[in-house]
Amino acid sequence: MEDSLRLQSFDQLPSAAQFASQIESRNVPAVFVGCVKDWKAVSKWNPSNGGLGYLEERVGSFMVEAMLSQTAPVFYGDLRSHERVPLPFSTFIGFCKWHRQNVGNSCSINSNSQGHQLGESDTEQGCSTFVDAAPKQIYLAQIPIINAENEERVQLETLQEDIQLPAILEEKNLSSINLWMNIAQARSSAHYDPHHNLLCIVTGRKQVVLWPPSASPMLYPMPIYGEASNH
Repeated sequence: MEDSLRLQSFDQLPSAAQFASQIESRNVPAVFVGCVKDWKAVSKWNPSNGGLGYLEERVGSFMVEAMLSQTAPVFYGDLRSHERVPLPFSTFIGFCKWHRQNVGNSCSINSNSQGHQLGESDTEQGCSTFVDAAPKQIYLAQIPIINAENEERVQLETLQEDIQLPAILEEKNLSSINLWMNIAQARSSAHYDPHHNLLCIVTGRKQVVLWPPSASPMLYPMPIYGEASNH
């Protein structure tokens, strides 16, 4: 049983056929090192290399939903612990810039009208709004770049040009591509997703802790009919 759950790590991407027959069929997570190294996003989105300015220029003032969490650095799935707030993407970038200058240099990005250049007054106004609200954490969660089931939900379609479909997924029907972006360390409560995922770290770091299904009774599952039934 232990051997069947052992994760595999690959320094080179397998072919789509190998992925389907030797990896996906086992239904066990795998790590693909360097899977996104050729993405334009890897160099263009990096905050240490002007990435925030690049993203602001590409997306501008398109509206996105930011997540405000009062339980940071831990995010819990129930609605009582967070609030979704619509705001221009440029305002979120302004807050990221402010945070890097005044708090720290941490920033992590995971791969989901006219442009508006955020001036200093806009940045200060946007940041003071969130500071006054005293959020302990603000971040973007599951912002659609592609959504095959609901194209109207797509908010960051312009960023699709900076990423490319890994060869292992060429024969798959892609449901969505979403972006996660946060300015400080954050931690999500244990949960499961309805779809298989390929988590791509564009810049920053992320640690993923996995449990086998047999561990579910020991993980304090939320009520099945509640708002956070997958947590």
